Amino acid sequence: GRNACGFLDITPMIKHLVTVPDAMPLLNRLMTRDVSKINPGRVGYSVWCNEAGRVIDDGTIFHLKEGVYRICSQEHQIDWFMTNTLGFDVEITEDTHDVAGLAVQGPTSCAILKDMGLEGIENLTPFGLTYFEFEGTELMVSRTGFTGDLGYELFIHPDYAEALWDRLFAAGELRGIRAMGSDALELLRIEAGFILAGADFLPAMEAVRPTHTRSPFELGLGWLVSFDKGVFNGRAALLEEKARGSRYRLVKLDIDGNKPARDSFVFTTKNKYAGTVTSAMWSPSAKASIALASLEMPHGAPGEELLVEIYYQRELKWNRVMAPARVVKDAFWDPPRRHQTPPADF
Repeated sequence: GRNACGFLDITPMIKHLVTVPDAMPLLNRLMTRDVSKINPGRVGYSVWCNEAGRVIDDGTIFHLKEGVYRICSQEHQIDWFMTNTLGFDVEITEDTHDVAGLAVQGPTSCAILKDMGLEGIENLTPFGLTYFEFEGTELMVSRTGFTGDLGYELFIHPDYAEALWDRLFAAGELRGIRAMGSDALELLRIEAGFILAGADFLPAMEAVRPTHTRSPFELGLGWLVSFDKGVFNGRAALLEEKARGSRYRLVKLDIDGNKPARDSFVFTTKNKYAGTVTSAMWSPSAKASIALASLEMPHGAPGEELLVEIYYQRELKWNRVMAPARVVKDAFWDPPRRHQTPPADF
């Protein structure tokens, strides 16, 4: 995925179709960000909260055409979305199984799509979407993905999914195209610093203990909260939190050594408990042991030195190491090609 092109079946990703006339006002009520600023042909990342300002899930909002949106998420959200439709003239359907999805990610992804005959694909800007004719049906392509690299997501009617798969493999044969699975995606998304429901935060609707949930601010997603757009779910609680301060901070850690810090406690340099690691790996791209961690405030300012308690096994012997770590501000992997339009022709 980092050296050529990784290819992933994203059909199981949960998809919801929201249609006019009140699609935009409803989504602005549901989402923390200002959905009116996501124009037709654009995609926006967002989170949505309950009334306590705790994140229910995160996902991408595809503005397919004027007033027609598709929300992609990890969890089934149809019940929550329908609960919020009172007073809105809107239709919501879950169309997960009506749309096949394929993610094409990595430096050669654009070149492969060009070789497949998608003319002008190189002009699509990040978070843009466009349409192509494919064997008599409509193929939607967005410049999006969960890898933090140059990449695209392709959506088509399920009847054409196999033909699309075959055409992609034929076009990518000389450019290193490889099918990959969710384990590979997990490594890529941690390198990119992307959060995952159930790992880096507990979806608010599934929590037995409400105190174990997180707000957008506590996940480093304050930039997704638009207080100036009017009423939205969780607004009052989030305003109060902004004035009072948050309980937690999600941070990126660069950890000494090469042992993955999975399920680790994080301590201050004075051995005082500071928080827990939520996602971790040895990164072949960054050549470092990296992690996402939820720290108790006020810990987690960029540059702060910490200790991570790592347990690992070698030949049936368990070892414990207190590895020095530091909080870093930027993603571990963010190549220029991710932002370039047109991308270089690898």
